[in-house]
Amino acid sequence: MSALNKIARTLVSNRRGILAADESIGTMSSRLEKVGVEPTEENRRVYRELIVTTPQLAESVSGVILADETFHQKLANGRTFPEYLDELGILAGIKVDTGAKPLAGAPDEKVTEGLDGLRERVAAYVRGGATFAKWRAVITIGDNRPSARAVRANVHALARYAGLCQEGGLVPIVEPEVLMDGSHSLARCQEVTTSVLESLFEELDLMQVQLDGIVLKPNMVVPGSDSGERPTVTDVARATVDALHATVPPSVPGIAFLSGGQSPELATQHLAAMQKLDPLPWELTYSFGRALVGPALETWRGDEGNWAAAQQALSERAVANAAAR
Repeated sequence: MSALNKIARTLVSNRRGILAADESIGTMSSRLEKVGVEPTEENRRVYRELIVTTPQLAESVSGVILADETFHQKLANGRTFPEYLDELGILAGIKVDTGAKPLAGAPDEKVTEGLDGLRERVAAYVRGGATFAKWRAVITIGDNRPSARAVRANVHALARYAGLCQEGGLVPIVEPEVLMDGSHSLARCQEVTTSVLESLFEELDLMQVQLDGIVLKPNMVVPGSDSGERPTVTDVARATVDALHATVPPSVPGIAFLSGGQSPELATQHLAAMQKLDPLPWELTYSFGRALVGPALETWRGDEGNWAAAQQALSERAVANAAAR
């Protein structure tokens, strides 16, 4: 077993999942403001310390994806976040993309950037204690979207990122997210998700990415948030698993779903339903952000007196998702 394969399997095994705490400074500041917390660097640090010091977190969480700011910060005990996570037996990951930017010639579509200087940044993150990385591409569904240009640009960037990470010793989490924004149907989401994953694995093969040393982080197949369509939990699970069966090679160790704006409870129900379908060649787990930490943030609201209750809210969501596996 290669070192990359060992890390990938650790991330998706033993009923644990991956906690995404890698919001950009702008996104995290906005979320703090919404709960009445001043969006300072120190408050962002304190909030993320609340997350990683949650009791028994390692029983349900295998890895935590950090933003660059958090990666270099220290907890109150003087340890860096990667050092503290390592002591808990949780792998430290790092978001390495620099965000989705408008794609030339493709109105209303974006391509994720961040390849410039990535080789050097990967080396620095490995020295700092990272074992895996994340890169998110966003695909929109709409009139004449996604375009072939947008899909190709994004999966090409994902494949180049994955190759650079593996070269430097990091397991890449490969995240092609088909957004749930819009009025499209469940069937249309399944069609687009399948097409995007097909294109992705063609690019990964072209770049000779070691598939047993990656974790795939796709969207679940759900109808657009404005569609009015209300499929059953089983319908979503079936459509998602069918898309995966059609596209994902069995050599991939695991699939860690993003929640994509679903409610915490519904995302967990969908994950649980998938486990009950056909025998699957991959581990199915979760890599949730808001669906895990949202209740904790709402409970904390910057009040030290709510610290324990906020951690309890996070623990309950993490335990529920581990149970869903």
